[in-house]
Amino acid sequence: MISPGSLIEFIDGGRFYCGFVTGLADKKILLHSQNGREIHLPESRVLIVSRQTYPQPPSREALTAQLQQRSAERTALAERVNLDELWQIVCEEADNEFQPDFLTELHFGGAVNDDQRAAFLRAIFADPLFFKFKNGLIATHSPEQVEQLRLQRQREAEKAQLLDQAAAGLHSIMRNLPVSSEQWPDRECCLHWLSQSVLFGSECAEDEFIRQVLKKAGLTSPNAGFELLVKAGFWDADENLALLRSDQPVEFSEPCQQLAETLQEAELAELLADPKRRDLRDLNTLTIDGAFTRDFDDAVHIARKENGQVEVGIHITDVSHYVPLKSPLFAEARERATSIYFPEGHIPMLPKNLSLDLCSLIKGKIRPTISFLVTLTAQGTIVHSSIVPAIIEVKRQLSYREADGLIERDPDLAALNVVRQQLRQQRVDQGALLLSLPDVNIDIRDRQHIQVYLSPVDTPSRNLISELMILANGLAASYLAEREAPGLFRSQPPPRKRIISGAHNSLTDIAHQRRFLSRGELTAHPKPHSGLGLNSYTTITSPIRRFLDLAMQHQLSHMIHGRGILFSGEECKTFAGIIQQKLGRANAIRQQRHRYWILRYLEAKEGQRVNALVVGVGPKRVNMLLCDCLFDVDLPPNPAFPVDPGDTVRIRLGRVRPLDNILRVEW
Repeated sequence: MISPGSLIEFIDGGRFYCGFVTGLADKKILLHSQNGREIHLPESRVLIVSRQTYPQPPSREALTAQLQQRSAERTALAERVNLDELWQIVCEEADNEFQPDFLTELHFGGAVNDDQRAAFLRAIFADPLFFKFKNGLIATHSPEQVEQLRLQRQREAEKAQLLDQAAAGLHSIMRNLPVSSEQWPDRECCLHWLSQSVLFGSECAEDEFIRQVLKKAGLTSPNAGFELLVKAGFWDADENLALLRSDQPVEFSEPCQQLAETLQEAELAELLADPKRRDLRDLNTLTIDGAFTRDFDDAVHIARKENGQVEVGIHITDVSHYVPLKSPLFAEARERATSIYFPEGHIPMLPKNLSLDLCSLIKGKIRPTISFLVTLTAQGTIVHSSIVPAIIEVKRQLSYREADGLIERDPDLAALNVVRQQLRQQRVDQGALLLSLPDVNIDIRDRQHIQVYLSPVDTPSRNLISELMILANGLAASYLAEREAPGLFRSQPPPRKRIISGAHNSLTDIAHQRRFLSRGELTAHPKPHSGLGLNSYTTITSPIRRFLDLAMQHQLSHMIHGRGILFSGEECKTFAGIIQQKLGRANAIRQQRHRYWILRYLEAKEGQRVNALVVGVGPKRVNMLLCDCLFDVDLPPNPAFPVDPGDTVRIRLGRVRPLDNILRVEW
């Protein structure tokens, strides 16, 4: 029973305290604690009460000193309590709950005093391995519980050691000091955990542990984890975090690699054995691509016919010849959906010995193709077209720059350029929107001085290839639509607002028009594509780089070989869902990486004023493009500085942080 003069034990902040009861009031105990404080303590907080009462010393200081001495004696006595031996005696008892006094007397033998009772309870709280205090009773843990608690303690001790080693290791890395494997045997594991924590934060299973390590190492800056991984050589200073955060495959699976390595270049006799495959090796086929392109998936030719007519050929590498439906390569292409290109390199959809060799239309190499042969009048009207499996041998390999230099004096290129102009005008007359912006090329060869330059995409040779690919894709869609065959059709409703028309529009108008485009669709049945000015459209011209094109090539090849429809409407719908999901992932990675490198370029210009083209003015935002890199920015309207679309203004780059994805601009 608690009364004035009683000594009590209570816990505060996880520590035992001894107190002297000075009075009782409103179910609260008035006491003087060993740290000299006067406390009103609820009765529920009291763990143990002395059996006898004690006289109150003459002064507060004397009382505090006595309580401190009593607490120290009880702590020392508790350290000598052997709970293991006591547990061995009582663990087999049927009833596993005991009164504290019973176990105290069993341990010390015979009657016990207040100090022994308090010391025993302190020992129980100090080492909860064998016993647990609950609701005034002491429960005995079973042997299984004790073993489980021992294992838990062992794991915690190992974790504590790991934490200490990791903190010391990270601290050394940050100071550029060497760390031996003996000093830090779990280095690679911890760096992996750190990378996962940087990438995924609280979603990472080891995030809390890493936070403790960084705190213990004194590394608390926002990007300390990233900086450590760079210093450790675990990551590059410009690591592609968007790619690492995604589940986009990078390396090819072992079955894919093994299959790719076994594939051999198609022999001429093998290709000629296909009675449907036409031998077009004598045609003067050529490729026109970027200067650094190595995966050539399309070639073209032109031949003059009677009555001023011409035959144009668009020859697409027959990837379906090497990548059958049920192969690991097809499944891998479906998972990747597309090749992804970055300034520092690219992730191919197919292994390199396919994309850069067997399936690439390399000059002088015999290659299987799906060929579109189109006869046009002198005015550019199509009078006949056919789609055939074929064999070609590329005679010339030109870059866009080389083709532009030859286009007026080379007979084939000049004739193709005329066709290009006719096809383009036909599409414009049918309502097509020509919305090409310059290509943004990022040169990262010198990482300390990133360069960005714009290159036009409206050059004659680029337009030539673009128009012929649109022609082939449109013909493929028409072939399927006329036969009511399902496929993967791209379509686009009319723009929400039409701003431009014709073939010659300003950069401002093109950028403004893009903001009003309707979202494109991918369906199993044909629908009009307003942006291209076509009644139906698919893509089949990049089977090395796009899964959609590869799947459509399989469908088309099956039909032109006379084997009927390969993919049903339901299968095409399934493909469409997969493609949209995977392309969404790939496009997000590509866009984030492009943004990162642009911010790296702009980082050196922080605080400077740069030119921006106003492309839209609204009540709340002014939309602009940075002129040197075509990067979207916006600002609230400035009443003191009114602007209109088409104006070029000077704005200030206030803050640029590529790693944090931050760009703040100011008027």
